[in-house]
Amino acid sequence: MGFARTCSVALVGVEGVVVEVQADLEPGVAAFTLVGLPDKSLIESRERVRAAVVNSGAEWPQKKLTVGLSPASVPKGGSGFDLAVACAVLGAAERLDPRELTDLMMIGELGLDGRVRPVRGVLPAVLAAADAGYRQVVVPEQTAAEASLVPGISVLGVRTLRQLIAVLADEPVPDEEDPRDEGRPDPSLAGLVVPGTGVGAGLPPGDHTPDLADVAGQHSARRALEVAAAGRHHIFLKGPPGAGKTMLAERLPGLLPPLSPKESLEVTAVHSVAGTLPPGQPLVHRPPYCAPHHSATMASLVGGGTGLPRPGAVSLAHHGVLFVDEAAECSPRVLDALRQPLESGHVVVARAAGMMRMPARILLALAANPCPCGRHGTTGGGCECRPSTIRRYRARLSGPLMDRVDLRIAVEPVARAELIALGRGAETTAAVAERVQTARERAAARFAGTPWHTNSEVPGHELRTRWQVHPGALAQAERDLECGLLTARGLDRVLRVAWTAADLAGRDCPTREDVNWALELRTGVRRGALTAAGGGGDRHETATARPPHEQR
Repeated sequence: MGFARTCSVALVGVEGVVVEVQADLEPGVAAFTLVGLPDKSLIESRERVRAAVVNSGAEWPQKKLTVGLSPASVPKGGSGFDLAVACAVLGAAERLDPRELTDLMMIGELGLDGRVRPVRGVLPAVLAAADAGYRQVVVPEQTAAEASLVPGISVLGVRTLRQLIAVLADEPVPDEEDPRDEGRPDPSLAGLVVPGTGVGAGLPPGDHTPDLADVAGQHSARRALEVAAAGRHHIFLKGPPGAGKTMLAERLPGLLPPLSPKESLEVTAVHSVAGTLPPGQPLVHRPPYCAPHHSATMASLVGGGTGLPRPGAVSLAHHGVLFVDEAAECSPRVLDALRQPLESGHVVVARAAGMMRMPARILLALAANPCPCGRHGTTGGGCECRPSTIRRYRARLSGPLMDRVDLRIAVEPVARAELIALGRGAETTAAVAERVQTARERAAARFAGTPWHTNSEVPGHELRTRWQVHPGALAQAERDLECGLLTARGLDRVLRVAWTAADLAGRDCPTREDVNWALELRTGVRRGALTAAGGGGDRHETATARPPHEQR
């Protein structure tokens, strides 16, 4: 009779659950039973583990073998339990000291030849191990750098099961040759990628960042992008084809500040589980950018799939930009699924196999044409769409969804003079990103000691009571609320944008001009701001609301 146990991790969405792997040997007919709610791929690990142990030079026990995965109520799947199962069996057979296995966390798939192959989700698995108090983990050699991102964890990267047996048995570690052929990619890395997703999906391509200076004209839209990046406000770009809506949205991630260490770990964990983390890039430093096609399904957008759900585009864009082009061509049901993540910053997907909570703190950018032909309201005209057709087309973007969008910008066609003058005096991405970083730092200093970091995250009640605006600044917004032009949520969002405008202008609190400009960005209607003229008295004049950096 022999017994040994070690630990591994089961992934539920992007969170890990520590699983104890127990192996028990009893006299009787040789058999291998695996219990603990395993799926098909985990049941097949019996044959992989048996072949790997034998081909690693160890003897397979010819007894009744039972391997249990506890807690048994948690669904378990994938091949990441192979390494833990093999070591637990060898511990029960007394090839390894069972005491050496108790405090180890093991993650990895075994090939039939005994090589340890990488699996997806190593980072969230090691994070779960660290939270559970484990300090030593064993992972495949290719994912050791990813596992080392978790502080306070000792990581052992192994190439083969034979190497791990030698380390645990205090024997000389054999040198294993690299099986890769010259000029060919490592075939073992195929386990890190989900077929069909593509490596790096949702991540910025390379080191090249599209420059905002490439956009001709569109001064109002450029200023709106700056506000969106500074406060993480959702933005809607509406205009005819060829006006530059997609170009503007593609340059939005470059305006965002680099990810903080905590944000980098969260983003990397999501992409590790999704199988989109590029090999050799263990940590994501830049905000992700995800632009799904307008024919995307609800499962691909918010997460889903057969069995336990996988992260969707809204989670792949966590702490980055989710751009939905041709939004009016999307299914209204799919777009409305974004309403809850936009408010809460996470998405909860319920399936028969379980319920998943995945992060979804995004900056949403929508783009759409004014009508099916795209020429409605343009200078040249030529729109042949019926009024009823235009109404139906615009109604595909529901009111509750648009109520969550802070900035609604009309992108006009580029004039000939602006196109010819491209590159002359246009601000670069680096110049705008510097102002965005400064505004973010002002907001972070104001929110020190609170769970919020940007203006868009602050609840409306807290924003109205803890941080006061300039006296009389909300007069126009309150009138719009009384007239039904603004909802209560809309008023809170206007106030958040006004605080962002004040941060960009370097002011301690929003003025009437900031609030009126925020109203203009939300409604598209220019608002007048009452400002004192001359030396005082009761004389007032109406001034057009201006962007914050023009009021300095």
